[in-house]
Amino acid sequence: MATVSPFPPQFQHPNTSPKFLPPMLQPYLEQVEEEHKQQLQPQQAAVEQVDNDPKQSHLNSSPSNGFINKSISTLYRISFNQNGSCFAIGTDCGISVYSCDPFCEMFRRYFDNGGGIGIVEMLFRSNILVFVGNGDNPQYPRNKVIIWDDHQSRCIGELCFRSAVRSVRLRRDCIVVILEQKVYIYNFADVKLVHQIETISNPKGLCEISQKAGSPVLVCPGLQNGEVRVEHFTSKRTRFIFAHDSRIASFALSHEGHVLATASIKGTLIRIFNTQDGTLLQEVRRGADRAEIHSISFSPTAQWLAVSSDKGTVHVFRLKVNLGNQDKTKNSPNFRVTLAASSSPLSFIKGVLPKYFSSEWSVAQFRLPGDSEYIVTFGHEKNTLLILGLDGSFIRCKFDPASGKEMTQLEIHNFLKSDKAS
Repeated sequence: MATVSPFPPQFQHPNTSPKFLPPMLQPYLEQVEEEHKQQLQPQQAAVEQVDNDPKQSHLNSSPSNGFINKSISTLYRISFNQNGSCFAIGTDCGISVYSCDPFCEMFRRYFDNGGGIGIVEMLFRSNILVFVGNGDNPQYPRNKVIIWDDHQSRCIGELCFRSAVRSVRLRRDCIVVILEQKVYIYNFADVKLVHQIETISNPKGLCEISQKAGSPVLVCPGLQNGEVRVEHFTSKRTRFIFAHDSRIASFALSHEGHVLATASIKGTLIRIFNTQDGTLLQEVRRGADRAEIHSISFSPTAQWLAVSSDKGTVHVFRLKVNLGNQDKTKNSPNFRVTLAASSSPLSFIKGVLPKYFSSEWSVAQFRLPGDSEYIVTFGHEKNTLLILGLDGSFIRCKFDPASGKEMTQLEIHNFLKSDKAS
């Protein structure tokens, strides 16, 4: 059980760089961001939307408390925000936030004593972030989640646990904290505990939550190897899916929470399930050799699935999931995710040849530049991928599903080298 402090004792504040202006902050609506019509409740911490262009002349000026010019020696964490428009890094100095399109550093927050941040998560493009400390000199304890309002430049809350925090996930209405054998869900407005889940040992902090307003779906490991647990909070239903014979290594949830993709520690097959009833919709093959899956990501429409692994290749698969009518069917209680007609050239001999030969393979691949760990998400432009590496790589590439050829690299940067050069 966590202890909650809405206004904890003051930690040392990070310093900001005079070279990088903080983002322009505009009013953000917690539940209806698209309409921008509701008023923020005065008793809640203000959540504000970051302007899309961090270089406009009307940006707020940087705080005057100085910038500690340090070189990053250890990169602990890289993570995209919920829509892939930004990414954040946690380092032995503090945190930095970057825009993906165009690629540029938006702001950084470093600490005078070089305190390490091992987990950093953004709430879309807003001023709200969460931190967890890491490294030989952690800025915050590893068992505390710090809720940071960058507009106010202060900690607005903390959650303290009895064991180390493995990961954190954010929605506009909730905070999900993952420990090694427990998942806690808190209401964002008042940081009150609303649900807790027991899991099998989960040292990687595997957990995903959907981002569609009003109907949260959460996926986490179950209580057995190869099992995932799906929580439908609106309908108060729990479903267990036995996805693999061996331990789960990675999974991803589609934006609206209807479809789940899973991989085991073998890393050869990725399975796609309907989260409503647990039906296996599709199975795709990454390869024949055992691999460690680092990242799985759905495209916004769940038409494509991207997978990265320690084999040095990113694969894109075509999904045959039929999400039905986009306007009415989704909101119906009878909405079902189904499998579209198979177009595999070997589908007619399934059950005759060994499974390997009738597998569905990727439609595009990208050879990674090094042996680092990479994560992937889909870009906002059609058929584009964004790739982040723990070596500091930021790569944007484009795939042509009709050709089945290697992806085309559109740009590549190293945010660690640019940091040292600044």
